[in-house]
Amino acid sequence: MDLKGKAAIVTGVSKGIGRETVSQLLEAGARVAGWGRTAPDITHENFHFIATDVSDWDNVQASYKATVGTIGKPSVLVNNAGMGHQGLIHEMPVEQWREMFDINVHGLFYCIKVAVPGMIDLEEGHIVNISSIAGTNGVKTMSGYVGTKHAVTGIGHSIFQELRDYGIKVTTVYPGSVNTNFFDKIEFASANDNMMRPEDVATSVVQCLQTFDNYHVVDLEVRPLWPKGRPNK
Repeated sequence: MDLKGKAAIVTGVSKGIGRETVSQLLEAGARVAGWGRTAPDITHENFHFIATDVSDWDNVQASYKATVGTIGKPSVLVNNAGMGHQGLIHEMPVEQWREMFDINVHGLFYCIKVAVPGMIDLEEGHIVNISSIAGTNGVKTMSGYVGTKHAVTGIGHSIFQELRDYGIKVTTVYPGSVNTNFFDKIEFASANDNMMRPEDVATSVVQCLQTFDNYHVVDLEVRPLWPKGRPNK
């Protein structure tokens, strides 16, 4: 897709992968609606921040209406909003469990549900769901988060089959450790320079969006080459 002049929605834009994806879409000439609870430090004539809680169905509908009224029907949706809590399954507070599923799974569904009809009208579209390598395996003390990301994997694999006949692509991205604030509350890891840079993950997302119409990246797994630092020679 040639992104110049295309309308795009990116969720979870305050920082990290979401913010970097917005910046690179703008550089490619797209018009971007950034959905999130906190506005990023981006000032651009083609960027429009719309305060959104993706876990709230009514809010998502209102944000989509505002988006269409501002930049038109989006051809691109990047579902980046997500969060995780750490804890043993029998100690996990119910409220934290629900919050993860409300944002990571229900929020993903809400955003896709509002965006797809417009993409069908446009006869083109690309949905990118930011999952995690936790969407492909288990992680001790992260069962709730892992469960949500496995759900993202299953949803992506199913809906790409549903939507391909409408000219809509669905890509699921599985990043390994990324140097973002996600690790602020995670005990077994801290953000560090051995992790991937958010801008590199964003580059991969944009490159997927820019592929030829009949070229479909279904799954993309990215990891740091040296997660423990460059080996001594």
